[in-house]
Amino acid sequence: MGMTLAERILSRKAGREVRAGELVVVEVDQVMVVDSIAGSFFKRLAYLEATPRYPERVSIVIDHVAPAANLEVAKAQKEIREWGRKHGIRVFDVGRGVCHQVLIEEGLAQPGWIVVGSDSHSTTYGAVGAFGTGMGATDIALAAASGRTWFRVPESVKVTFRGRLPKGVTAKDAALEMVRLLTAEGATYMAVEIHLLDGAESLSRGERMTLANLTVEAGAKAGLVVPSGEILDLYRVPDWLYPDPDARYAREVEIDLSTLSPRVSVPFYVDNVQEVAAVRGKRVDQVFIGTCTNGRLEDLRAAAEVLKGKKVAPGVRLLVIPASSQVLEEATRDGTLLTLLEAGATIGTPGCGPCMGRHMGVLAPGEVCVSTSNRNFRGRMGAPDAEIYLASPRVAAASAVAGYIATPEDLASLPQEEAHA
Repeated sequence: MGMTLAERILSRKAGREVRAGELVVVEVDQVMVVDSIAGSFFKRLAYLEATPRYPERVSIVIDHVAPAANLEVAKAQKEIREWGRKHGIRVFDVGRGVCHQVLIEEGLAQPGWIVVGSDSHSTTYGAVGAFGTGMGATDIALAAASGRTWFRVPESVKVTFRGRLPKGVTAKDAALEMVRLLTAEGATYMAVEIHLLDGAESLSRGERMTLANLTVEAGAKAGLVVPSGEILDLYRVPDWLYPDPDARYAREVEIDLSTLSPRVSVPFYVDNVQEVAAVRGKRVDQVFIGTCTNGRLEDLRAAAEVLKGKKVAPGVRLLVIPASSQVLEEATRDGTLLTLLEAGATIGTPGCGPCMGRHMGVLAPGEVCVSTSNRNFRGRMGAPDAEIYLASPRVAAASAVAGYIATPEDLASLPQEEAHA
């Protein structure tokens, strides 16, 4: 019987053939710690009377509340900087960006690597063929202290995307459709192995990041995109980093990209996915474009294309927060940022922004937000009764102009004075 991609990576790291259900201890290539977990991480290491065994394999990213929103957060971030200097650990400080975007830009996630992070969306690293997974502070501290961690080798779900996306449909729509089909618990502690075929291999690294990012919303332990397309040009992909044709999967799902239309995830569950047409017209108070799911340059460009020559509707707040300083620089250089500003967007410091409801756009009771993020649970961005609709940057931008949930095509029917006010 052949191996899945998860079995292949973990077998390579374990130095022996392993199968789903087995327990393995493996070397870790990168340990990622976010600011909101760093304090607990330090305490666990102190309890162990340990320091990172391989300092070069540890990265701390200040992104969840960046810049500091209050005195206690400022103190915690000061501790991060001091601890990093003391132990020779790289710290990506305020403004560098969202952890997952930053690590991939910095080359700290590579095909065939194992990357563990103190953030659940560490599945994002699977976009480049790395086994990326989220862990709590204790497991992260043990991985840093020993250079190793343990896993139960996960079963795998095979998701095959075929064809090409229609005009106006994005990888976010494809990812939401995947979560809808798998359901919120459909891949619990499994590796979602994504195959791109019959034209789908043309999806960019950023689009693959969106797919891998959202696998955790189906409960996945890891989201692995089989290397193809531009990944083969951007990275040295090992010859062994592929699943076998006769690998065994717990479930197989196929999605024809050419049949998809714009999607939206409706409160309060990510797998509650509907076509935009089902909720068109829902009043909007805030639109948020950014996060590790959709804050890349291609996402900002997609939003700018929709917003060019138009204005945000009265009473709507449009927040745009680039996923990294590199994205911000490139968006400034090519004019994307100017288009967003002219439309009425407010630009935030690269980082997570209001995604988890701690600063930079917290929602008030009863408010409605269209967000390009990855979660719409009750209270996720502020008030428990605030509603979050997850969508693509194109739908988010169109909704900001219309003042209600809409697609870019819907803007053509708006009175000229509304679209250009």
